[in-house]
Amino acid sequence: MPALITLTLNPALDLATTTDHVAPTHKLRCGPVQRFAGGGGINVARVLHRLGADVLAWALAGGAAGTQVQQLLADEGVPTALQAIAGDTRENFSVVETTTGQEFRFVLPGPTLQTAEWQACLDALAALPTPPRWLIASGSLPPGTPDDFYARLAQALSGRGVRVVVDTSGPPLAAALQAGVALVKPSLRELRELVQQPLEQAADWCAAAQSLVHSGAAETVALSLGEQGAVLATRAGVWQAPALNVPATTGTTGAGDCFLAALVWALDRGDAPAEALRWGVAAGAAALLHPGTTLAQAGDLHRLVLSVPAPVAVATQP
Repeated sequence: MPALITLTLNPALDLATTTDHVAPTHKLRCGPVQRFAGGGGINVARVLHRLGADVLAWALAGGAAGTQVQQLLADEGVPTALQAIAGDTRENFSVVETTTGQEFRFVLPGPTLQTAEWQACLDALAALPTPPRWLIASGSLPPGTPDDFYARLAQALSGRGVRVVVDTSGPPLAAALQAGVALVKPSLRELRELVQQPLEQAADWCAAAQSLVHSGAAETVALSLGEQGAVLATRAGVWQAPALNVPATTGTTGAGDCFLAALVWALDRGDAPAEALRWGVAAGAAALLHPGTTLAQAGDLHRLVLSVPAPVAVATQP
């Protein structure tokens, strides 16, 4: 069994294109369309594969779009384990307005899972004869899936030496943190919702991330801040890193997934938290260099990491 498994319950066939100007009512003439295998865990797996990691992309897929997702992953050489479902895998659509550089992203809910489908996935992962070192559960839950699915997964793998990573939002994120996970990657908006605080200053962000660690909700909290960089909190300390100045002229789709992939890759190989944070920031920036869900390329990542300043240690509370 691979050392790292990514889990995507709600994958997508990502379609990306451009148009001069987005306006209501009028027909919007678009440029050529690009198609990508998408969804949080799949994006993470694609980047991990480019970095040479021993990774398997586990996903639930169905219909014509699901078949195309499988083929796109095969074309990239990403090892996959796709569980067939009755519903049709969703399609997402992103458009970059070339006159402004703004990106418009249309994200569909995905197929409704039957109880037997999500339960079969949970049972199969819990019963792996050789568990992975990391299981990265990333993305939204499709309709029909209980909000505590990721929490159930963390509990099922408890005691088997698997470091469970969760990147989601809303009630599924809150439930996973109640169960306790190895790493979680909220955005600032998601962290505000979790702690029910405005978190207006950098010191507030760091304190809130650290509070999740001290409460036992997560061993590591990676807070992605977009143009303001990122924060990493562990029991050993809290670090803050600025974002690289890379214009997002082709959109920001998948930047957070790239950040998470490189962060876990660096932690898995034994890098110190601050150094792993540098790799995450570099990967997020590398994603901005390419359109659609092309994601970070390994060459760009290795080049950009040299420009990421050493993260600054933030004073912590006892």
